[in-house]
This record gives sequence, structure tokens and C-alpha cells, in this order.
Amino acid sequence: MERGKILYLVVPCYNEEEVLPETSKRLREKMQSLIEKGKIAKDSKILFVNDGSKDRTWEMIEELHQKDAIYQGVKLSRNRGHQNALLGGLMTAKKYADMVISLDADLQDDIDAIDEFVEKYDKGCEIVYGVRSARKTDTFFKKFTAEGFYKLLHLMGGEVVFNHADYRLMSKRALEEMEKYQEVNLFLRGIVPMIGFQTDIVYYERHERLAGESKYPLKKMLALAIDGITSLSIKPIRLIVFLGMFIFVCSIAMLVYSLVQHFLGNTSIGWTSLIVSIWAIGGLQLLAIGVIGEYIGKIYLETKARPKYIIEKELR
Repeated sequence: MERGKILYLVVPCYNEEEVLPETSKRLREKMQSLIEKGKIAKDSKILFVNDGSKDRTWEMIEELHQKDAIYQGVKLSRNRGHQNALLGGLMTAKKYADMVISLDADLQDDIDAIDEFVEKYDKGCEIVYGVRSARKTDTFFKKFTAEGFYKLLHLMGGEVVFNHADYRLMSKRALEEMEKYQEVNLFLRGIVPMIGFQTDIVYYERHERLAGESKYPLKKMLALAIDGITSLSIKPIRLIVFLGMFIFVCSIAMLVYSLVQHFLGNTSIGWTSLIVSIWAIGGLQLLAIGVIGEYIGKIYLETKARPKYIIEKELR
């Protein structure tokens, strides 16, 4: 029987001291099970990435590493956000692993799906996406906004996998290709599908969070949505062009209407229509400036080419 490949689990952590004891225990049990079955190599590891946590998360990662070598750790110099922390973990794991699976520390992603991830990798898949089969645990608002985001992103020209977050398997080869994407404004859900190669999907049920609060409140979700759309597509700018053309046509129509009314002797000024027009055009102008400014801001950040993360310490 062929020796199993080295698997690394990459787990970004930000203030996860409440869930880390149970998360580390469950992940270790899953890894040991796969090792015993010969599915993965004995050198497989669990890599926790500390994204500038303010609680005891890093101290707990160090304690876990001292007790068991299966636990590895990467400490970023400061908080850089989930996407950058995830990228830092993936690029670190790439140096040692044949395949890497990324997942959240709260274990809302079903870890039993890991077995199927590995099976699909053994069949030749370079990338395997974890996709939610349903959103039973979400509130109506969360479900509506999340699914609406994926549909909007698709409408805007972004290529993403519907209902897929960052629970995925990537081979060493796929990670090496992803490393070539140098943009500072990261949206990994959009970048990974650009890589290509043989891919597949694993469907799973998402669980309730083990403990603590979600690290993605509405504010961060909106920021991620804006980053996703502006990082993957220029359609918003094109929409502004078409919107401007539409308003110009409307203004010509209003001019013709005004001239007709003038020659018919109806010269009274329409206060309501005037105010509505001023507010509508003013609002659209501000919206257009805002969208263009968003893209200019991203260009500004890209030209600086600042590092996406800095690793302060690595536990091996």
C-alpha cells in the first residue's frame, strides 16, 4: 500500500482561547484516525496561525506544541485579518506538506468531511472545495445576505464557488501556483478558482460555533464583500458608465418635455420634480465617485507592494 501523503491543517486564530482546547482535541483525534488508516503520513500536522490575538491564544498554542509535536504554530507580528492570516499559514504549510486543508478554529465546518477531501485528493484532485449543503443554522438575515452576496458577485463577473467559504483542500502544486498571485487586496475565494487544475466539491453540514462570538460581524462581512467585488471585477465602473448614459438620455427627454410644455403655455415650475432630480443626480454622482475611489485606493495599495503579513515566530 502506498504511503499516505503529508497533510497539514491550517487554522487561523484570533482570540480563540475559548474554543482552542476542544478544537485542538477534535482535530488531533481526526488526524490520528487518518494516520492509523494509512490515509495520511505520520508527519502530518495541525498548524495554528495566531493573527495578533489579544487573549491567551498564542500561549495556548505554545503549550499544545510542547505537549505534542503534531501541533505547530505561526505567530504573525500583528493582526492582519483573516485572509492574510490564512495565506500566511498556507504558504508556511506549503513548504512541508503534500496537501493542505484550511478551516476555521470554531469548527463550524464539519471535520468529518476531511476524510472525503483526502479521498478526492488521492483520485487526482488538486483543489477540493467544502460547500455547505444547507444554511439551517443561519438566521434569515444571514442566509439572505450571504446567498445574495454570492449571486451579486457572480453577476459582477467574479468566479466563486456558491456557498463555499475557506474550507478547502489544496495540493502543494496548487499552492505554488497561488503564490504567484501577488495582489495585496486578498480575496482567496475568488483567487483559488482562477488556478484551474482538477477540482471537486465536498458537501457538508455547518454546525453551531463551539463557544465565543463570531469573528465576522456584519461590518467585516460587508468589508469582505466589497473587497471581493472590487478585487475580481471592474463591472461596477462599467455600470457607472451605462448609468451616466441613461441619465443623459433622461435629461434629453426632460429637455424636450420642457420645450413642449413651454410652447403649450404651461410654464409653471415643477418644484417636486426639480428637487427629486437634484437629489437623484447628486446621489448618483457621489456613488460614482465612491466606486471609482474604491478602485483608486486599491491601486494605491497595490503599488506600495507592502508585505501581506510578517511572521514573528514559528513553532516546529
